[in-house]
Amino acid sequence: MDPNVFDDVLRTVRDFVRGEVVPAEDEIERTDAIPARLREAAAGMGLFGFALPEEHGGLGLSMSEDVRLAMELGYAVPAFRSMFGTNNGIAGQVIVKYGTAEQQQRWLPKLAAGEAIASFALTEDGAGSDPSSVRTKAVRDGEEYVLSGAKRFITNAPHADVLVVFARTGEDVHGGISVFLVETGLDGVRIGPPNAKMGQAGAHTAEVFFDDARVPAAALVGGQEGTGFAAAMSSLTRGRLHIAAICVGLAGRIVEESVRFAAEAEQGGRPIGRFQLVQALLAESQAEYYAGRSMVLEAAREYDSGADTRLAPSCAKLFCSEMVSRVADRAVQVHGGSGYMRGVPVERFYRDSRVFRIYEGTSEIQKLIIAKQLLRRYTRDFN
Repeated sequence: MDPNVFDDVLRTVRDFVRGEVVPAEDEIERTDAIPARLREAAAGMGLFGFALPEEHGGLGLSMSEDVRLAMELGYAVPAFRSMFGTNNGIAGQVIVKYGTAEQQQRWLPKLAAGEAIASFALTEDGAGSDPSSVRTKAVRDGEEYVLSGAKRFITNAPHADVLVVFARTGEDVHGGISVFLVETGLDGVRIGPPNAKMGQAGAHTAEVFFDDARVPAAALVGGQEGTGFAAAMSSLTRGRLHIAAICVGLAGRIVEESVRFAAEAEQGGRPIGRFQLVQALLAESQAEYYAGRSMVLEAAREYDSGADTRLAPSCAKLFCSEMVSRVADRAVQVHGGSGYMRGVPVERFYRDSRVFRIYEGTSEIQKLIIAKQLLRRYTRDFN
């Protein structure tokens, strides 16, 4: 995108997030829903398709532009970004990179316009961060596939129009996984009630069940079996860098909340920000925020150039997801008893930030990826 145009987009989103979304955070927490006015405004700004190709109605942002936008979106409650995150990220990118021309033409314009919601249906009991453990089955029967199995913790499933479903079509650990575009209105497709979660009110996950659901063979992504593992890993890699940027944006917001409180709250007639131990908490959080921001920007640059599309995203996801939890914990400490009270932003962010260390690849999985990538530089024995 033209740099001047992108700067305008960034400025518009920043003003909207801070002027409209932040004031609605208590409403979102109370109602467990994103207000329709915010959804409509987000669609009008192109946020449902910021990472989708321009020829299909998206903004076509590069990874470097994506993370800068994500930092702005991360300033507000994570549920706002989650509303359109799967369209742009792990679900939409499977269609962009692996879908047939017909699949792209059918779904991408709707996703970019916010007229349809896509969900990434990979996780199931016993298979989460490791896609090779998928047990949901898809059996070919003439011009259809019969899907049986269940998925869980599927983001946006209660609102989804299409599910990007990973299912086993063969016995090979990696090559036996395929991916399908499954419409939620099909017989045999059942969405469970929204999960009751620790945080991120307004962002909904649910179980998805496939009871011998018959899916047209044309729903097989790319028109061939066996591409599911590669599609999952490719989409997750980009998604991890995006999530790292969201963590940076949220950390920046939490630091601001902490500094404001330290400057205004008094103890013994003095602002608590004058106490050196409070200053130490603020300094540590600011330093980590700055380190995370720098890491994400550099990782995105390397991703765009093709120099590193795997190691750096996992490093960024690991560091930034852990970092934002530490920043949130310090913020609660700075606020003291107030930080433990519902209705105070840092209490909410303490709960909201915890899941970043789990989804789209846990911190433990990121460590394994990082170590294996390093070892592969010296030997072929680590796979």
